[in-house]
Amino acid sequence: MATILWIIAVVLVIAGIVALFRRQILWGIVLIVVGLLVGPGGVSLFT
Repeated sequence: MATILWIIAVVLVIAGIVALFRRQILWGIVLIVVGLLVGPGGVSLFT
């Protein structure tokens, strides 16, 4: 389960970075923050 959360977190952070490059600042920041919260290093929403 931790591996799946880690993969989801990485995908969210990468999507956030891509959104920032496409000038979607708010959406990019939201995706990055959610990715950091879901990841095993952050405050996981599922534990």
